[in-house]
Amino acid sequence: MLIRFVRMTFQEDRLADFLSIFDASKAKIRAFPGCQHLELLRDLDQPNVRMSHSHWESAEALEAYRQSDLFRTTWAATKVLFADKPVAFSTETVEVVQNPH
Repeated sequence: MLIRFVRMTFQEDRLADFLSIFDASKAKIRAFPGCQHLELLRDLDQPNVRMSHSHWESAEALEAYRQSDLFRTTWAATKVLFADKPVAFSTETVEVVQNPH
């Protein structure tokens, strides 16, 4: 499984626009083949920063999404709202530590 994070800093007066885009596309993204999890996070110290956190079956599944019309149209509408360059990275779980109690 691939875990993807995308940190996005928005122009303060355009955050509502992004939230509308996300609201309109989130169910379609979550239903995209290979997407196992999707959530939107808010930075507690910077109110105009959001981070998407998604889980994908594989790098190929993520790449298929990134080549889709859904991604292209959503990203085109989103990237014009940025105040800074987004930061994206993919990870995989190395270890999960359980509470011993």
